Amino acid sequence: MPLKYFSAKRILCLLLLMPALAAMSVFAQPSGGPYGPVEKSYSVPKSGNVIYVAPNGTPDADGSSIDKPTTLEAAISRVVTGDAVILRGGVYRTGNLELNQGITLQPYADEKPVLKGTEVATVWKSAGEGVWQTSWEKLFPSKPMFWWRREREEARTPMHRFNNDLVFIDGRFLQSAGSVKELTADNYYIDYDKKRVYIGTDPKGHTVEITAHDTAVTRTTAKVHGKEADKKGPQILGITFTQYAWTALAIEGKRHFTHLDEPVDEPIGPADPATYGKEVVGTLLENVTISFCGRVAGYFRGDGLVIRNSLFSDTSTEAIYVIGSSDVLLERNIVTRNNIENITGYFASAVKIINQTHRVVVRDNLLLDHPNSNGVWYDVGNRDGVFINNYVEGANVAFMFEISQGVTVTGNVFNSNQLGMWILNSADSYVYNNTFVNSPARISRTERSAQGDHFDWHPATGPGVEERFGHVFEKNLMVADGFDTGALLRIEQWPKVCTKLPDSPMAAVDGNVYVRPHNEYSAAAAPLVNWIDRKAENCEVGYSDLAAFQQGAGYDKHGLQLDGSARSLFKASDLRNFDLREALPIDKSVSIPADVTKLLGWSKKSAQRTVGAYPAK
Repeated sequence: MPLKYFSAKRILCLLLLMPALAAMSVFAQPSGGPYGPVEKSYSVPKSGNVIYVAPNGTPDADGSSIDKPTTLEAAISRVVTGDAVILRGGVYRTGNLELNQGITLQPYADEKPVLKGTEVATVWKSAGEGVWQTSWEKLFPSKPMFWWRREREEARTPMHRFNNDLVFIDGRFLQSAGSVKELTADNYYIDYDKKRVYIGTDPKGHTVEITAHDTAVTRTTAKVHGKEADKKGPQILGITFTQYAWTALAIEGKRHFTHLDEPVDEPIGPADPATYGKEVVGTLLENVTISFCGRVAGYFRGDGLVIRNSLFSDTSTEAIYVIGSSDVLLERNIVTRNNIENITGYFASAVKIINQTHRVVVRDNLLLDHPNSNGVWYDVGNRDGVFINNYVEGANVAFMFEISQGVTVTGNVFNSNQLGMWILNSADSYVYNNTFVNSPARISRTERSAQGDHFDWHPATGPGVEERFGHVFEKNLMVADGFDTGALLRIEQWPKVCTKLPDSPMAAVDGNVYVRPHNEYSAAAAPLVNWIDRKAENCEVGYSDLAAFQQGAGYDKHGLQLDGSARSLFKASDLRNFDLREALPIDKSVSIPADVTKLLGWSKKSAQRTVGAYPAK
């Protein structure tokens, strides 16, 4: 496809990203890893001051040698920019630590430090009828954000779900209950007035842990420990954080946030990126594990953020939350089981990238097992994102791009999601060479605007109602094992703007391959493609096959439709091997832009003969 679909600004942004992307894997499609934390032995940094800490360290020790470790709390209060805190292995039951210096936190050699936000509850007494209770002072009651629609959602999400306390029995997570009468072996109840925790399992012979800390580490921009903030992000390597009431890590910007504040509100309203994201620059997380946080694994603000080879699991509304930041890279991470409390109406997403971020690259990550959550969601005001070579399975919406402008989506595999992709009220999405397996794609525009919106200023940060166009959808492989997924591709315009927006949102749809089984029961067959029809009811028409779509809508002239399924098309779809059994007879006249070919690491010839995420062989 010629470069006419790419604006000069868009091409420049991709060129600026090239050096960083070239340093990574040069294979399109998910690379095969390693994903998540990589086992390694860490060397002690040779520059800066080194402070050794241990779970049994002494606060008064200076920590200058491995034999005389201090405590983590004491070390955090002493460090300055360039220092390194070396953690011995073991469990640190600590939290609410604050720092404002660009330091390194890492293990000693190959040891395994674990920061826990819980304490062990040892004093229990029977409350009768299979219930046990303990007194607990460190409680974390909370409530939903102001925009949560209680009238819609409370029947599915009781209010006690929004409290941030967590309880574990022998490491097993328990859900919250609304009363003692609801108790089972799998939940707990808290009476906040009496400060008592109740469980339905006899604690004798078991370890019961209850949250005692709100956060693990906050990188504040305020003055702390007698030091002014240095604007340099921390380097956090090889550490596990688990069982924190609110969040494990919080990287702050201009403001201090608590669990009761809307975390998105920085900046507020449309803003120049030169005015935000500069307070903490260059934060790095590598080989980090974060699990079981009462709300979010980590809130990240600041330009130059890198999160690499880390594991995020068993979180609540979000795992990774990137806010108002530019030039961010998320690479080779595993994010799994977000929204384990099944909070509804909260737009849960394993990775949320929100509020006027610029050039956030999400590359070669695994997102798995999110039945109550979306996968990756770029939400409001984002610019020039790159979503490349990721594997997303078992999510509500695998990839979402909402009220934002400019994203390249290429080389990804979307497997068994309710939706593989949803571009909503956005402009200039460039979607090339992805493999969608039982994961339909959707591009929509509605009447939502900045006037009277439930989220106030949010829509004002992205393209207006009449600016939501310029989308390209080419050389994607769309596969379904049946008809219950509905149309494989849906381009829609809601009825309220049906006749108000006469131009197509699509700049190009071509060279795609659609595969699904032959259906002898035509009355039961879903459309292959749903498309905008301003004369039809609900502004939509369904095309039963590619030929009808080509004739009726005039798009995908070089596309291909085949009878088949994932098992007939791929080498071993049941083993998640989505290499093609054999090359498909595609029309090779459709080509992707040279800039995207470089992002994928393909030759021009390979790109020309490839449909979907995996290069043709």
